[in-house]
Amino acid sequence: GTGKTSLALALARHIAIRENAAVGIFSLEMTKEQLLERLLCGEAKVSLHRLRGGYVPAAKWRDIANAASKFQKARIMVDDSPGTTVLEIRAKARRMMAQHGLDMLIVDYLQLLEGSIRTDVREQEIAHITRSLKKLARELNVPVIAISQLNRAVEQREKRYPRLSDLRESGAIEQDADLVVFIYRADYYNEPANAPKDGQSSGSEAEFIIAKQRNGPLGKVPVIFHKAYASFYSAARDDSAPF
Repeated sequence: GTGKTSLALALARHIAIRENAAVGIFSLEMTKEQLLERLLCGEAKVSLHRLRGGYVPAAKWRDIANAASKFQKARIMVDDSPGTTVLEIRAKARRMMAQHGLDMLIVDYLQLLEGSIRTDVREQEIAHITRSLKKLARELNVPVIAISQLNRAVEQREKRYPRLSDLRESGAIEQDADLVVFIYRADYYNEPANAPKDGQSSGSEAEFIIAKQRNGPLGKVPVIFHKAYASFYSAARDDSAPF
């Protein structure tokens, strides 16, 4: 994909490790082990492919050990139960808050959630889910980051910058969200991109598109995406600074 899960995990790493805050992740697509691999590689700056294949350079094992030590102390709670409903997420999130504290919640991804109200119209079910997540965010007073797929319309345009109307299955996502951020990567769509700047040769240029912000400006943020270890870095700073 374009890196939606990678961005969410980069935020989780920053919040949990650098801010010493508690993060809950509901992963409906990947297993807990797959997520932890990505978190580890992103923090240690090690290729996920190399780690899985056992071809990690000797010098990188210290970075992996240091990253693993950080995650042992970090408060990152991962639930990878398949077929999770929005009611189950609410109950589990409350339990996380009571037992460990909770500062941010991530749902990956929205279209795999099951609503508590059964309907033949998927758009209505998604609308119920987004409203429930909004209520949960207000109840617990924590940001809830819900990853969403886009529909195919974006791929049919000449300029493939995503729009709010591209959010898959429901306009309720656009309506209920306080903040909507899209990821645009020219290399994902095989479009020509600007050459990487000095010190950024191992990554490709990307943009975060702030398409909606209830209490702030809209705009675009240039970033660098490193596919090898699935992480984003700020293009405005040096290559080692995580976004």
